[in-house]
Amino acid sequence: MSFLFPKIYPILDASTIPAEGRAVYLQRLGASLADAGVTLLEYRNKTGSDAELLEDAEALRSAMRGENIKLILDDRADLVDQTGFDGVHVDAGDVTPAEARRLLGPERIVGTFGGSDKLLPGILEEPVNYFAIGPVYPTTTKQTRTTPIGLEGVSRLRREAGPDRVLTAAAGITLDTAPLVLAAGATTVAVSAAIFRADDPAAEFRRWMVVLG
Repeated sequence: MSFLFPKIYPILDASTIPAEGRAVYLQRLGASLADAGVTLLEYRNKTGSDAELLEDAEALRSAMRGENIKLILDDRADLVDQTGFDGVHVDAGDVTPAEARRLLGPERIVGTFGGSDKLLPGILEEPVNYFAIGPVYPTTTKQTRTTPIGLEGVSRLRREAGPDRVLTAAAGITLDTAPLVLAAGATTVAVSAAIFRADDPAAEFRRWMVVLG
């Protein structure tokens, strides 16, 4: 499939969603993000039930329609069709990238973890659209014991991957550091807390757009 990855890849973690009025909140959030220009969004829910995940996904999908907006589901390739989402991100412990591709077909987006201090063996042969790399900096929204790789690590992974692969740099990236991460070789920066713990996530996304272009 052909899709131009934006410089900002927002990841909405379920931990940032209020328990009360959840569906209404997500519909309003989704509409405001679409209006702000979000074209790629991942929804991540590591602990909720299937029912909660599907309800959240329905609220987001109903508010974020259009061919130019792609919604990615974390982990659950088996639920992508039910959510009406456009793809999945899979890591160790989920289905393999090859299995996700088999389940979803050639037109959906499939992403996976590509490496931290170095690319994973054989990862460039996987049938995916992008590789997540990192953590670049310490993060508060996803548990990991991996040492942050910093800008040098991003540059090293870009050299290993070659110029044409889509590398999504993740973890702890702020508005101050995002331009440096992109300059180091990332195609796009994955951002969670810096946007979704802001008082107005859509306004914060617009600030990032102004800085990153």
